[in-house]
Amino acid sequence: IAQELEKTREFKNLKLKYKAHQYEDSSPKSHLYKILKNLEREHKLREQDINFLKKRKLTDTIQIANEQYISLLKSKIHLEELPNDLEIEWLKNNGREDIIVLAQQKHYAILKRKYGLIEPNLPMHPFYEIMLKLEKKERLDIVLVTQLIEQNMLSREGKIATAHSRLEAEFYEQEIMRTGNNWNIPNASSYWRKANEPEQALRVTELDLNKVKENKLKSAILVTRGGAFRDMNNLDEAEKCAKKAIDFHSDSYQPYTLLGAIYYDRFEYSKGDYYFDEAIKRGAKPGDIDDEIKRIFRSIKDEENRHKAAIYLLNKDPNRYEWAKCYLKKIKAKK
Repeated sequence: IAQELEKTREFKNLKLKYKAHQYEDSSPKSHLYKILKNLEREHKLREQDINFLKKRKLTDTIQIANEQYISLLKSKIHLEELPNDLEIEWLKNNGREDIIVLAQQKHYAILKRKYGLIEPNLPMHPFYEIMLKLEKKERLDIVLVTQLIEQNMLSREGKIATAHSRLEAEFYEQEIMRTGNNWNIPNASSYWRKANEPEQALRVTELDLNKVKENKLKSAILVTRGGAFRDMNNLDEAEKCAKKAIDFHSDSYQPYTLLGAIYYDRFEYSKGDYYFDEAIKRGAKPGDIDDEIKRIFRSIKDEENRHKAAIYLLNKDPNRYEWAKCYLKKIKAKK
């Protein structure tokens, strides 16, 4: 009897809470009691419960239940617990796209932290779509990524670019297995290097070149392999690869560009310039060579060597290498 009385009091309170007091049946055996009890546990009405309430014109109960569920979802979103597919479908069906937008904004903030995007005013489009694809391990639009990098909206060394490069490297490795086309080897290696994984680039280029028929392909494989050795600061092996690449295809500018970079890494700038000039003669763009030199500058850790390199470039061509002046200013400021 005590249990029945307690259930009756609970039912009465639930009817008051959910504005169902006009429902005459006060027995705990009532189906409404089961609905309201379940609502307290799950915070969401089931379809059959909604139909039951509609037939009895308990629309206020439905509205209160929906608002309660929305409040719960909002609380979860603020705690960075994002709605699942069923919850998103429910929000769409109930016309609450505003909560979906709130969830997307919170998710965007989470992904920005994950991928190191610190610009507070960075627009959601296209970066949110890009990061969603990366989360699903889907390949990105290479043209779009290139444009964003060129517009300085993405860093070449940033986590998005790195994740993109890793996906591309994995794709080209799969293509090697699928098609047997060895021209995918330098592509895979190049992307592994961009993903800051030169060991993987060496692994994918480790093959018997005697089994490769085309000299151009041999040269391309050796260039990217040499680049991987250079990434690991093994300049001697990098140089060997570059010179072998020239033996196979002397008209390609890429091994000469690699050699120029290697000699700059060794602070032998006149030798480096010789090979950079040879690369330009074979079709390399002077702007690309300058970009390579800038990357080398950024990688020089010793300030004295950076200072010497800046002086060398400014003496060579003060207009072309005007950007090097900032490295002189930095050293003067510290002194």
